[in-house]
Amino acid sequence: MVATSVPSVDSNPPAPDPSPADHRPVLQLRLVVEADDYEQAVIFYRDVLGLPEQAAFEGEGDARVTILEAGRATLELANPAQRRMIDDVEVGHPTEGRIRVAFEVTDAEGGTRRLVDAGARLVAPPTVTPWQSLNSRLDAPAGLPITLFQELAPLEQREAMDGFGTDEERHG
Repeated sequence: MVATSVPSVDSNPPAPDPSPADHRPVLQLRLVVEADDYEQAVIFYRDVLGLPEQAAFEGEGDARVTILEAGRATLELANPAQRRMIDDVEVGHPTEGRIRVAFEVTDAEGGTRRLVDAGARLVAPPTVTPWQSLNSRLDAPAGLPITLFQELAPLEQREAMDGFGTDEERHG
């Protein structure tokens, strides 16, 4: 093992004043998924779904990881009633699992066809939702239930619909 020394805090020059965006405590959401068929998963998500490769690393014992860029990340938290309502709208019946990955695309119908042709199992075809998006549900490689969604109306229009807004606006 090689020992390294860490410079003292005093030896580092002061950092420049951060911009307001730098005050965010979280800079990236990274979903890490173990894929039994790694090659199939990489081909599906990188080549078919079209997530650009940011980096790939190999280690001892055939350890491999590929990091794919997925645009802007959000964490959608839903209570059980909301999850059941989404399942009802997208699929027509309850589904299993507490995690589902949703990808916004520009063509939900074409994207759904490409993903099914590449090995995803279609759970529900593209369906127009009450929140004005076109959503399909698939079971994808690496055991991920996924939704492809295409926004059909601008955010400003959707925010004006009943049931939309922020928690602060509803309960503030």
